[in-house]
Amino acid sequence: MKQSLLLAVSLAVLGLAGCNKQSDAPSEPAANVASPSTSPEASAVKAGEGQAFANIAAASDAFEIESSKLAITKATTSKIKSYANNMIEAHTESTVELKAAAGATSPAITPDAALTAAQKATLDQLVAKSGADFDRAYVASQTSAHAEALDALKGYAAGGEVASLKAFATKMIPTVAAHLNMAKSI
Repeated sequence: MKQSLLLAVSLAVLGLAGCNKQSDAPSEPAANVASPSTSPEASAVKAGEGQAFANIAAASDAFEIESSKLAITKATTSKIKSYANNMIEAHTESTVELKAAAGATSPAITPDAALTAAQKATLDQLVAKSGADFDRAYVASQTSAHAEALDALKGYAAGGEVASLKAFATKMIPTVAAHLNMAKSI
């Protein structure tokens, strides 16, 4: 299960082309003969996986908000502008919920919302487009971003080890799936 989670998180990170900052918590000496589930090393692994997931989720929310702000000013259809308004509202709320879930951990995790290189490149491409070209690019970016976010959420919900983040991921799956379906229907 742990290897599946690491694979899911790694794939999500690669899919987002990110350089997520993970906790640099030093390992404790092996002198402690605690069981693997309670050892400091196991706790550090859990925290590292939780931090990686929190960073992916935070960057996803930040991308959705920033790209949707562009859509409000650049989109040519009211349907896309309405979708963009919904995305800003939903992902702002998601960010609040993510911070609460991450803050409930011990030690607390602070999500890093820094955009990945791929997300920055997509935003740059959106800035450069206008008219129908912008509309098509925005919808494509929303479809791709929500599919990637959904994969990360499903992976962490299935195998995440930080309970509050796992609950957050599980709760967000239907919402992100609905966003994906809305993007596909535009």
